[in-house]
Amino acid sequence: MDTTNPLAVVTGASSGIGYELARQFAEHGFDLIVAAEDADVTSAAAALHAPGTHVEAVQADLSTAAGVEALHRAITATRRPVAAAALNAGVGQGGPFLETDLADELEIIDLNITSTVHLAKRLLPAMVEDGEGRMLITSSIASTMPGSFQAVYNASKSFLQSFAQALQNELKDTGVTVTSLMPGPTETEFFERADMLDTKVGRADKDDPAQVAAQGFEAMMAGKDKVVAGSWKTKAQGLAHRVLPDGVKAQVHRGMAEPGSGGDG
Repeated sequence: MDTTNPLAVVTGASSGIGYELARQFAEHGFDLIVAAEDADVTSAAAALHAPGTHVEAVQADLSTAAGVEALHRAITATRRPVAAAALNAGVGQGGPFLETDLADELEIIDLNITSTVHLAKRLLPAMVEDGEGRMLITSSIASTMPGSFQAVYNASKSFLQSFAQALQNELKDTGVTVTSLMPGPTETEFFERADMLDTKVGRADKDDPAQVAAQGFEAMMAGKDKVVAGSWKTKAQGLAHRVLPDGVKAQVHRGMAEPGSGGDG
């Protein structure tokens, strides 16, 4: 990467919000390292490439420590400082906790939580040493409510929200900012992968990932602590969740995420 462009890293970048975040970086003059588990990350990198912009794809399973370390080696091999990192890789699983597969639930923890902590631990020290840098952590509006029928997923996002807010405080005098991106239901492959197409939320209209990413990128570049990103409906939901009791929010979530709640059509 023989270039004067700043370098950004985006995980979960092969599709959805992650791809759109990478596109925001590319359009704003960043070189990119984009990572994802699937081979589509290579075609995503090709689509993001533009004259004067270098995009490198890293196919790695970030739910494993080896995958995170492989990505970090690719980053350090550039011998360039990371100006910005969007830690976006994540996965979900719907269904009753007593019936879901343990391996699926542990993958949520490994990818959503463990890989985010691992990669943040690798990237933030150098940013702090340089006295500058921006990190965006994809939490969710789900972090604000108990996730009936998505118990582990919502809990993982609550962890990320708390983690991001703690880092914001720890790093407030370092020149490094940490922003939490909190989307609502977004038009991605998430609900299909989470086996939630028969739920009310799975069948409902969803936000545009490009809109979510643009709002997230803007908030990160402005150094904001967090942003509830998406439509006015999602933003209103974020405001409501500040005052509703947890028991009420859990029941509301049940109505949206319980298997079969989507009806027949």
